[in-house]
Amino acid sequence: MRIDIKNVTKRFGAMAAVDNVTVTIQEGELFTLLGPSGCGKTTLLRLVAGFYPPDEGEIQFDGRSVTNVPPNERGIGMVFQNFALWPHMTVLQNVTYGLKLQKLGRAEIESRTAAVFEKVKLSGYGDRYPGQLSGGQQQRVALARALVLNPEILLLDEPLSNLDAKVRVQVRQEIRKLQKELGITTMYVTHDQEEALTLSDRIAVFNQGKVLQVGPPKDLYERPVNRFVADFIGINNLIEGEVASVETAERRLRVKTAVGVLGAIFDERFRVGDKCVLCVRPENANLDGKAPPDHNVVTGRVTFAAYLGNALRYDVELAPGLIFKIDIHDPWHHQIVPTGSMLTLSFAASSTVPVLEAK
Repeated sequence: MRIDIKNVTKRFGAMAAVDNVTVTIQEGELFTLLGPSGCGKTTLLRLVAGFYPPDEGEIQFDGRSVTNVPPNERGIGMVFQNFALWPHMTVLQNVTYGLKLQKLGRAEIESRTAAVFEKVKLSGYGDRYPGQLSGGQQQRVALARALVLNPEILLLDEPLSNLDAKVRVQVRQEIRKLQKELGITTMYVTHDQEEALTLSDRIAVFNQGKVLQVGPPKDLYERPVNRFVADFIGINNLIEGEVASVETAERRLRVKTAVGVLGAIFDERFRVGDKCVLCVRPENANLDGKAPPDHNVVTGRVTFAAYLGNALRYDVELAPGLIFKIDIHDPWHHQIVPTGSMLTLSFAASSTVPVLEAK
């Protein structure tokens, strides 16, 4: 089922929680709405579900308008943040509740329930109550309750936020595997960048009711379009500057910054004199004074060192107020540099991404 959201706006009083949003979710795609709390992503999910009517715009499923269709006639399954399980009902009763409302026969209910229990690894748990289950198991019950209805669209609203970190990783892998196996069109809401990058075919980054960028995880991580996206997804070093030259033949920009003129990836949006922000990921920088000619080289003072297990991260002050983070991915064989020491860093112009200042 393909979902088309066309120029949709939803206001609560004077505030536009969703502001003229247009996106398309392809059939069988896992599409994530990513953004900070209060940015409008859950509101958009609820508009698709039919819980809110849009003030403007239209929502279509496979080209058919569902803007005025009630939730129970949209062919959707929904998993909520708080699981929304009935504590006085067993797992089996929770999962079969919707099927009984549809007045399906006993054999059909049993067949569907057995199949979905097998898929979400709940076989043998039917007689238990939600209070007897772990958080991960409760989330599987909520997922089973949605899937047993054979929905054409699956909507998940922060489904893992109440789970601890280790269980969250396990359950998100199971959700992704199941989604691919079923081929069901899925909209997924989260504020967790790692979760979005791990699960998604494509991501829409939200802020203040607007979609700022849509694309595959790799595109959003490596080529953000503006400062907000660059700063929100993962860790990024942001260096403000002004375009000094545009080298079209070399496909490079030269940008004047507080730490000198730095090379960056060519971007046709920029002209000489334009303000921009250069983005460099911590993993793309090196402790290397003998850098190749196409590398940017900067020097600064170590202000902090953090051992992350699989990496060592230094905070290096390149200029007053400008902190640059660099990751060392072999901490076992690295002698930690004391705080206050001077370090020379290098990073390739080809991994230095210019973005718009506008947030």
